[in-house]
Amino acid sequence: MSEMTLHTAHGISFVERAGRGPSVWPCVVFLHGIGANAGSFRALFDQLPPALHLLAWTAPGYGTSKPLAQTWPTNHDYAEALAGLLDARRARAVPGGPILDRPALDEPIILVGHSLGTLIGAAFARAYPTRVTRLILASCAQGYGVPVGGEMPPSVAARITDLQDLGPVEFARARAPRLVHRPEAHPDVVATVQDGMSQVNPDGYAQAVRMLASGDLSATLSNVSVPCHFITGAEDQVTPPAQTLAAAEAWASAHGQTPQVAQIPQAGHAVYVQRPDAFAAALMRLIDAPNVPAATPMH
Repeated sequence: MSEMTLHTAHGISFVERAGRGPSVWPCVVFLHGIGANAGSFRALFDQLPPALHLLAWTAPGYGTSKPLAQTWPTNHDYAEALAGLLDARRARAVPGGPILDRPALDEPIILVGHSLGTLIGAAFARAYPTRVTRLILASCAQGYGVPVGGEMPPSVAARITDLQDLGPVEFARARAPRLVHRPEAHPDVVATVQDGMSQVNPDGYAQAVRMLASGDLSATLSNVSVPCHFITGAEDQVTPPAQTLAAAEAWASAHGQTPQVAQIPQAGHAVYVQRPDAFAAALMRLIDAPNVPAATPMH
């Protein structure tokens, strides 16, 4: 199993796996979806080369991470929280964190976002293009383009009321199977997804739902200058492959380049949980794509 260690910096909890030996790759930073947390990446970390330096955050308002100040945050607000975490982690000494013996986190990073995390990853890459060498977005959440404070689509607003009515455990029991391809054949995967979803904080989840409502991934990607590639589960019913392809087309039309899109068969929305081996293989192909420089230290 990967040696994932839990830390906190800038009010945000995260798990980290230091790379073993020399690596030609930048640090890879992972952003989870709306019903998950940093622990959801454990099986994926086990599939990735030991040389890779890996970090996954637990988003603001999730787990022990401090919630954002805004009642209705935008993806930019989450991106600023990520910047604060990376600023803190880039220093060798993190106040209050027992990682003084770890090497500094060098930038630029490879940034990987899943579902809701794609909106955050795109916003971060847009705001801080020199801090990201490659953006990889999986199971893209397009968002709904609702003005902050506006009326959310009923299906989106229902996420908040359903969680309030059912509570996290029953909410997770009801929703988790839809994230897995052929859930009846993969009870272990459903259980993993359900366990993570049952840990959501209702207030933090409500903030994330509002961010999802106001997000517009394609519009954000049209202003992202860093190289961008995509991964999708072929059987995703939550954010179908067409949604990820639309995001890829938005980036392509803005930059006159064709991004790579890896489609993983026999995988639903929780693609890196259901097929961590295939996801890791796709990720490494995209990381090794041309023009990916090694990490450049920032001081």
